[in-house]
Amino acid sequence: MRESLFIKQNTQKWKDYENHKNTGPDDLAESFISITDDLAYAKTFYPKSNTTKYLNGLAASFHQSIYKNKKEKTNRFITFWKYELPLIFYKHRKPLLYSFIFFIVFCLMGALSAKYDNTFIRLIMGNDYVNMTNDNIKKGDPFGVYKSGSSSLMFLQIAFNNILVELYTFVMGIIFSVGSIYQLLNNGIMLGSFEYYFFSRGLGWQSVLVIWIHGTLEISAIILAGGAGLVLGNSLLFPKTYKRIVSIKNGASDGLKIAIGLIPIFLVAAFFESFVTRHTEMPVYLSLLILLSSLSFIIWYVIIYPALLNRKFNHNNYTTDETAY
Repeated sequence: MRESLFIKQNTQKWKDYENHKNTGPDDLAESFISITDDLAYAKTFYPKSNTTKYLNGLAASFHQSIYKNKKEKTNRFITFWKYELPLIFYKHRKPLLYSFIFFIVFCLMGALSAKYDNTFIRLIMGNDYVNMTNDNIKKGDPFGVYKSGSSSLMFLQIAFNNILVELYTFVMGIIFSVGSIYQLLNNGIMLGSFEYYFFSRGLGWQSVLVIWIHGTLEISAIILAGGAGLVLGNSLLFPKTYKRIVSIKNGASDGLKIAIGLIPIFLVAAFFESFVTRHTEMPVYLSLLILLSSLSFIIWYVIIYPALLNRKFNHNNYTTDETAY
């Protein structure tokens, strides 16, 4: 059968499946079997076609729907971070990448603005913070701000504030994605001007060793929160073949899962900032160990592991389909 005829015969059925018109358990199972049959046929006769890619995504969405309708198991907490969240990262890898690119551009804007405008750092960081840091530099303790106050109280304040900022960054995505980009703009410019301030005073390398102990996880999570906001906003702007309300529900669900999944990362970052960063005298190798371990974890969990998991899932689907035929 020609691919065009295959598409014509099944287009309406696939659209009905997309909109989840059949939501009962029996209907859901029947629809899943039907779509996997179509997927197996497409893989056999049109293996490199966009139709095959489309059906593979549709089958994956049905698999997730069936999974969510199963009786919850005691290990649901574990499977969320082990399987569900990484697959969401892979599914929305483009918005997450765009969020990263936006943030880097905004950081460069902040650094360049600080370089060519002497008042810019004070405008962004505030006079009190800049004056305090200048005093600390004169005392020979440029990062003394992290040593002040109770570690436990600092942990609670930082964790609460960062999680609040993260959730706000995600929710602002509903304003056509622009809201989340604006939040990335604020944070990126602040970070860029902040780092330029220390580099311009010959403390750049030291600032990396101290600040990025907690900043690696914290900034990575902010970027991912921006990506979650883009997922939400793009579901409103670009519903594709879904009804807009269905698209928004899907985008809000995936974006919220990303936002919730980031909470443990913010908690660890707050712990580092409150209990570890204050030890500015720690050996260089220890700082690098924490920093590089955090970076490796982010790269593995957000990029590498989701890709491997998706490949494994698709391989299993393909093997099942081939066995059926």
